[in-house]
Amino acid sequence: MIDLATGQTTQVAQHEAPIRCVRFVEAENSSPIIATAGWDKQLKYWDTRQQTPIGTVNLPERAYAMDCNNPLLVVATAERHVLVFDMANPTTPFETIESPLKWQTRTVSCFTKKDGYAIGSIEGRVAIQYVDPKMKDKNFSFRCHRDDSVPMKNTVYSVNSISTHPVYNTIATASNDGSFIIWDKDAKQRIKPYSKLGNPITTAAFNGDGKLYAYAFGYDWAQGYKGNVNSIKNTIMLHAVAEDDVKPKAK
Repeated sequence: MIDLATGQTTQVAQHEAPIRCVRFVEAENSSPIIATAGWDKQLKYWDTRQQTPIGTVNLPERAYAMDCNNPLLVVATAERHVLVFDMANPTTPFETIESPLKWQTRTVSCFTKKDGYAIGSIEGRVAIQYVDPKMKDKNFSFRCHRDDSVPMKNTVYSVNSISTHPVYNTIATASNDGSFIIWDKDAKQRIKPYSKLGNPITTAAFNGDGKLYAYAFGYDWAQGYKGNVNSIKNTIMLHAVAEDDVKPKAK
């Protein structure tokens, strides 16, 4: 953890294998808790004032993606497992499902309303999932980040990042095709596509008020080690968000 005021760094977590996901779990009247999930098939909760985890969960497989919007925390693992936690009982998942998408999970994002989450996979698909059993009939999936401009050929790109807008609850998907797209998941329509930017986007996120969208260029290993060429530089970009580009369109 980095103290921005002093520049000092402090080790606050440890796993027996690579840590894949880190999220702050912020709650009212409580010091922030850090959640980490790794390839050691464990989810751990840390109080930064302590050296040992305050809670540990054994996962069914290696962690691939995680997001939290307290009290909702979602972990997606290898073999398409998805575990949903209520932070009132953080060490016991209240729901464990198999991803509705057929291929490897790359990203997950909790909704602003805390009533569900979106999952993205390597097959250029996104699944919208709700946690309330009464809303399960609203679950659906859709295709995105595909190129069918060449006749008889459909190129599919990985969805590397899904970010939920903190105000309008719309979502942005970013891909290794070098583009990002804004979607109204409730109306099931695309709001704003952006042109391809040349290099894979590996991760992205809105800031706290949703007026900035940060995305990172880099190599996502989709083409193996042969695709890791020097021309792809790790770069972080900031995009000023126009309200009309993320606001649901009037019906």
